[in-house]
Amino acid sequence: MTIINCDMGEAFGLYKMGDDQGLMPLIDVANVACGFHASDFNHMRSTVQLAKKHGVRVGAHPSLPDLQGFGRREMKISREELANCIIYQVGALKGFLEAEGMALNHIKPHGSLYGMAARMEDMAHAVCDAADVFKVPLMGMINTFHEKVYTARGHGFIAEFYADLDYRDDGSLIITREHEAKDPLRAAALCLRAIREGKVAGTGGKDVAVRADAICVHSDTPNAVAIAEAVRAAVKPYITA
Repeated sequence: MTIINCDMGEAFGLYKMGDDQGLMPLIDVANVACGFHASDFNHMRSTVQLAKKHGVRVGAHPSLPDLQGFGRREMKISREELANCIIYQVGALKGFLEAEGMALNHIKPHGSLYGMAARMEDMAHAVCDAADVFKVPLMGMINTFHEKVYTARGHGFIAEFYADLDYRDDGSLIITREHEAKDPLRAAALCLRAIREGKVAGTGGKDVAVRADAICVHSDTPNAVAIAEAVRAAVKPYITA
């Protein structure tokens, strides 16, 4: 069984990013930006309120401190500093959740932080150091340090599959600064194969092992709503409450 999740709440001040209003009815879980790659206190509050209105669970989507680069540029950072960076962000979102009578559902690192934690053991441990404080599951990818470290540290692990990103033949994600529109029907077919076969074709043609406890759609993909609609319709028999 699976859920559909979305990285969202990524507007900032007067700048808009993504159609959260259109996406929220189509998803089960929202990964809400915490201010370091996008969002601010007003948008965090309004995104939490929108999720509550639609009965959508909310997790924190913390980032490297890279607002200008939208969290999609890597940086050198120590394990202790990164853990503090994540605790700071998740704590802020948790305050807004408590204000609305909601619980923190999970933590999912954003962008380059997600990629670094997948292949760098210290970064994965830093994510766990922060998760130790909040005691919620972590989202990540199988066959990476996400799975190896998170599970070894005793954290719940939610394996993700991406409907709108490409995979390399080594199983790593291709994380672009800006996402391109994707064919919704192709995205839906990829998700069905990930669920049924546990595989996706890498960019070089090699099949990569995946697991789809959660299927992710990015709100900043240009046709995100169309993708979410197609994916939800295709995987509906596999969606858990």
